[in-house]
Amino acid sequence: MAASADLVVRGGTVVTERGQARLDIGIRDGRIVALEDTLPAAEREIDAAGRLVLPGGIDSHCHIEQLSGMGVMNADDFASGSVSAAFGGTTTTISFACQHRGQSLKAVVADYHERAAAKSVIDYAFHMILTDPTDEVLNVELPKLVEDGHGSIKLFTTYPGTKLDDGQMLDVMAKARELGAMICVHAENDAIIQWMVKRLLGGRYTEPRYHAVSHPRFAEIDAIHRLIQMSAFLDQPVTIFHVSTAEGAELVRQARASGLKIYAETCPQYLFFTWESLDRPGLEGAKWMFSPPPRHAADSEALWRALVDGTLQTVTSDHAPYRFDASGKLKAGPSPTFKEIANGIPGLELRLPLLFSEGVSAGRLSIEQFVRLTATEPARLYGLHPRKGDIVQGADADLVLWDARREVVVEDGTTHDATGYTPYAGMTLRGWPETVLRRGEVIVEHGRCLAERGSGTFLPRAAGPYAAPSGRLSPETDPARNFGARILA
Repeated sequence: MAASADLVVRGGTVVTERGQARLDIGIRDGRIVALEDTLPAAEREIDAAGRLVLPGGIDSHCHIEQLSGMGVMNADDFASGSVSAAFGGTTTTISFACQHRGQSLKAVVADYHERAAAKSVIDYAFHMILTDPTDEVLNVELPKLVEDGHGSIKLFTTYPGTKLDDGQMLDVMAKARELGAMICVHAENDAIIQWMVKRLLGGRYTEPRYHAVSHPRFAEIDAIHRLIQMSAFLDQPVTIFHVSTAEGAELVRQARASGLKIYAETCPQYLFFTWESLDRPGLEGAKWMFSPPPRHAADSEALWRALVDGTLQTVTSDHAPYRFDASGKLKAGPSPTFKEIANGIPGLELRLPLLFSEGVSAGRLSIEQFVRLTATEPARLYGLHPRKGDIVQGADADLVLWDARREVVVEDGTTHDATGYTPYAGMTLRGWPETVLRRGEVIVEHGRCLAERGSGTFLPRAAGPYAAPSGRLSPETDPARNFGARILA
């Protein structure tokens, strides 16, 4: 044993992406110091017999205490959001420090740091949302922020207040290549969406169900295709957020097969909902409004296959909680059009139980695949591994004891976020996180959160090897394919 343990998690079935075994876990000063068949008695012990012991989940795409482009604040601040995450077995979040146009990115990041440090009960990092790539931001602020451990940048190809044009996208991607940062993108063609919105509203098709109609699937397909070409042109790794279509997943599969550094995620809402989820009386369908919208059952099945075969690397929540009242989704009044309703749903707490129930318990995923998708691979992708996302000596003791047999009927009061409802109400989930440790401290036990407000810590991240250019330039038969990378070199 590398060092004596002050805490032993004893007798559980320890699961990593590499396999599973009944092991004792020795913890000292918040880190794992031993993994053995049997460890000596320690000052404190947790009986994990009959439980799965998994790495704490990493939700690498969630919106917390963020003001939307429509001027609507998320329902969750870093206190309620992190508590909700902890109850769901998530011990690390990578949320967003969102720059709105005209703002200093440096000041924005400092503001989010202040909010999270005072409130979060779990560990955290930030993606930087960049909407105003001025020379000052790109050449002065961004290099220092990446150096300080913010190794990923999110860009939008849609929404009037956030989208970048192609030239701006290339500028930011080139700077990311220089700095060794990961680029993440919300990929939808804005012009197509705005064309549809104009005609729908003009025809008085205003109910929430028309939100799904306003985002044609080819808007995503086109944007993903163009991003892949930009990535190849500059030899810059790109992560595509919330893939919702079978065709989008296939484009990712083909890009990866050709050696490009394209990564991608999907979310539970694309595995469980379809466009018909929005087709409800009155404004009720607004509770299922998010972007991109849900598609068809065939798309959901294609996304499950893409998770199994490794085309998609992670499953995130895209937690974007807005209350169903005048402070949130209905801020525009009692009779808003779909265009006036805030996009987004809560999902931070239920991400892991949903995927465990319908993935592992239902036989779609192995337990090892579940761990890879929800903890280990996001840790690698965003520069947190091996400190996070794994159960190995030296890693933070972020552990979740799962009762694989427990069944829970989800209701609006099941979760601990501040949204007031869950779109998953009525579902019966099999498998539930029971005890949660963050850096060796029990933070959830017996249905109570024991962590102190502000006890989470910031995780500075180097971008990691996934963000490094591939160095594989195209053959001379296609000299223009990587011309951007050639001139940058």
